[in-house]
Amino acid sequence: MATAQRQKVLTLYLSTSALDSRVVGWAIYDGTGNDSHTTGDNNEAPYDTGLDALKDGWRLIQHPVLIPPYPGEEYSTSFMKYGFVFEKLEDISR
Repeated sequence: MATAQRQKVLTLYLSTSALDSRVVGWAIYDGTGNDSHTTGDNNEAPYDTGLDALKDGWRLIQHPVLIPPYPGEEYSTSFMKYGFVFEKLEDISR
């Protein structure tokens, strides 16, 4: 039986720009078709920190761009600015 690789993507939003800071939000997309969960279906983060994801074999493919707030906007809320994107390639049977 032939095998192929499919990509899993994990987005972690951390409390700061440091990979060892606490996860405050996440999304997982499974291109293998093995997991049937969806974003927001779990109250517990898959990892405590971004570093924990690296230790589990996820590869970091995007680090957030640090943009200083405009003067007067320091305390405004907006998007989650410390988003890290990870990937993991997994073999599947075809």
